[in-house]
Amino acid sequence: MTTFGERLRQLIAEHEISQRKLARLVPCDDGFLSRIANDRRRPSPELAARLDELLDAGGELAALRPAAPPPSAPRGGIEEEIEALELARRVAASEVGDGTLVALEAAVDELASAYALTSPSGLLLRIRRHLGYVSTLMDVRMTLAERHRLTVIGGWLSLPAATCDIDLGEDLIAAARLRTAAQLAEHADHPEILAWALETRAWQQLTDGNCREAIRLARGAQEVAPRTSSAFIQATAQEGRAWARLGAGPETRDALARVDRLVEPLAQPDRPEHHYRYDPTKREAYTATTLAWVGDPAAESYARGVLARLERPSGGPARPRRAASARLDLALALLAGDQPAQAAHTALEAVESGRLVPSNHWRVTQVITAVEARGVPEAAELHEAYLALCAPSRQSHGPGIG
Repeated sequence: MTTFGERLRQLIAEHEISQRKLARLVPCDDGFLSRIANDRRRPSPELAARLDELLDAGGELAALRPAAPPPSAPRGGIEEEIEALELARRVAASEVGDGTLVALEAAVDELASAYALTSPSGLLLRIRRHLGYVSTLMDVRMTLAERHRLTVIGGWLSLPAATCDIDLGEDLIAAARLRTAAQLAEHADHPEILAWALETRAWQQLTDGNCREAIRLARGAQEVAPRTSSAFIQATAQEGRAWARLGAGPETRDALARVDRLVEPLAQPDRPEHHYRYDPTKREAYTATTLAWVGDPAAESYARGVLARLERPSGGPARPRRAASARLDLALALLAGDQPAQAAHTALEAVESGRLVPSNHWRVTQVITAVEARGVPEAAELHEAYLALCAPSRQSHGPGIG
């Protein structure tokens, strides 16, 4: 059977393109691509799809992508990733060099794109290794322009690391990473990173139930973000969700209307799974969440549509983590529509999927509290499943269930 690397080498030859030029088009380090072409490195799903696109392979490379290594192997894979970057830097005469920075910038995009498809603990391990490598490079001789790029890379890496920490319930560590991201953004004069740091803090406050503070931070993010940036749109959406949790209907709908106007002219991004590039299709998911929280009956149709697209996408992989979250939106929408038994069943599916991250556990407690108050028999099974699968790992977010 033809391996991924063998077919990649064949396609490179057929297209009469050099490996170095292909690496620039990806973009990635050409040494890293060489390892993949020789089957010494497993490509990410995003890289396999990108190579398919560049080489007109029609999904052939994605289909040949090797299976995941056994659980004991990931650390070695991460070490090889960093070793590849370090080797490229050393070849570039002991300075940081453009090749290393390009490879790190590509890694930033890959890690941000992996967020929706990777467990927070697994992704955090990879991000931390890259952050450690960036930290060691800060002491290396480089030009001012190179130091600026490295500072920006450090800021971008700190953001998803903080998000993973929040998902895992590590609020103090997340706060420290967000402060670091903000400081690096100020050093690099990069308002978008600063805006994302504020938006992430707003989300953290929202999951803790501090809605007024979430609104303040979301508005602060809008003040510093470039008006056409993804950060500005996301901060506006986050403001709407905070108003919804307060039950403020007019303010909620005003924020949703502003998001609609901002998203309307947007084209589909080349990497819609990228956490920091706003995908217009996210609008419906955020609308479903926001309307469910404010108790709008229209939330149910939005939530069902979002769930169907996440579980049976017309293009790209399924999004099981987002689908689990969408089930909670649907459960809340069903409550608003006076369907408590179905709401309990839907929330139970989300809990038993094993895909909920700790920062979403408080949303389960919302459903539990509501269905128990209505006395539906399904409430007991949901409560039991929550205590078995969620509560022990998350004590700091949202209302407790005892």
